Amino acid sequence: MDETLTKNRTVRKSKKGKKITWSLIKDQSQLIYMSVPLLAYIVLFAYVPIWGWSMAFQDYKPARSFGDQKWVGFKHFEFLFKDDSFLQVLRNTLAMSVINLILGFTTAIILALLLNEIKKVFWKRTVQTISYLPHFLSWIIVTGIVATSLASDGIINDILLKLNVIKEPIQWLSEGKYFWGIVGASHVWKEVGWNTIIYLAAMSAIDPALYEAADIDGASRYRKMFHITLPGIKPTIIILLIMSIGHILEAGFEVQYLLGNGLVVDWSQTIDIFVLKYGIAQGNYSLATAAGIFKTVVSVTMLLFANWTAKRLGEERLL
Repeated sequence: MDETLTKNRTVRKSKKGKKITWSLIKDQSQLIYMSVPLLAYIVLFAYVPIWGWSMAFQDYKPARSFGDQKWVGFKHFEFLFKDDSFLQVLRNTLAMSVINLILGFTTAIILALLLNEIKKVFWKRTVQTISYLPHFLSWIIVTGIVATSLASDGIINDILLKLNVIKEPIQWLSEGKYFWGIVGASHVWKEVGWNTIIYLAAMSAIDPALYEAADIDGASRYRKMFHITLPGIKPTIIILLIMSIGHILEAGFEVQYLLGNGLVVDWSQTIDIFVLKYGIAQGNYSLATAAGIFKTVVSVTMLLFANWTAKRLGEERLL
């Protein structure tokens, strides 16, 4: 008898749960309908193109149908890892990605900490506005400003000459050893203000009572930064770091393509430029697709590894 009652209660709960589920779906139907265009966009532009990955395993010829293509297995992947030019491109991409990652994170966090210490609202908003503005400029404008500033008669050389740091103008964009630093500095100047937004938002969620208690204990501003502010935004830093590691091969395209030239080609080419060069300029779509697949696989692997590492260390994670 007791078993029968238990089963009946379980059935009722399951039916009730199912009814509640459908009622929730019905209540949220408008939001579901609103999400359909976004879902269709993601499927159309993020998942349907994966079909094109099959070109990496073919000697793809545009004039032939899919059934007439010649399948070559991992031939193009083998060529990539044996090609010195691709290994050089991979080196450039990793180097510039790491530089952008380190500079981008450190400068954004430092600027956010400094802005958080400004008590005058007028000055705080003024600095924020000035630092945000370059984000809204296109890279074609930014690279034009950078190229003009780094010209032999540009403002950078003029300042260095007047300060007696150098004796003659430096050809910044003609020597490869300067290129990675120029790209990193350009990214910082353009995005540092924008990247501070999320850190400032995280700082605003910190309990003010912690700062009041620190003031009572006589803590200085630096003490409060290191013992209250930074620990308070630590979860945000970890999440953003994991996402950035997932884009470790996203060194950029526009700035390298626009600032690069024949004199620094060994330092400026990235995987995106390599794909453009072979895929469109030379019509080798199979090799370009193989390079794109390699980039995607590495990005997903690094994202999962960074997330797993954060989990093992007991930190915030994406998954």
